[in-house]
Amino acid sequence: MNQSKEMARIAYNALNDKKGEDIRIIDITGVSVLADYFIIANGNSDSQVNALVDNVEEELHKAGYTLRQREGRSSGNWVLLDFGDIIVHVFDKENRLFYDLERIWQDGKSVSAEKLQL
Repeated sequence: MNQSKEMARIAYNALNDKKGEDIRIIDITGVSVLADYFIIANGNSDSQVNALVDNVEEELHKAGYTLRQREGRSSGNWVLLDFGDIIVHVFDKENRLFYDLERIWQDGKSVSAEKLQL
């Protein structure tokens, strides 16, 4: 399995473990050089957003992947985690609706969680 697919699987599972809502995986390889996958999810509160972010960071770190950049931690309404091959976006509900990344990146391919499993 290629590295970016494995990273996306780990991030998805970390979000799912903490009850992240409406987790979307978008393959942007044919659309952008930023990353291979965007993973987008939302939480119901600042504390859940932070728990989701912490779990993604922890699980990817345990697997040997390095966080390159984090944006937006203090507010709890949108946190971006850049791991190079994947970028994870964790929102609160209101900001997810407002920014609507799925629409912006609609040229990417939606990927089901099942396609990421071994």
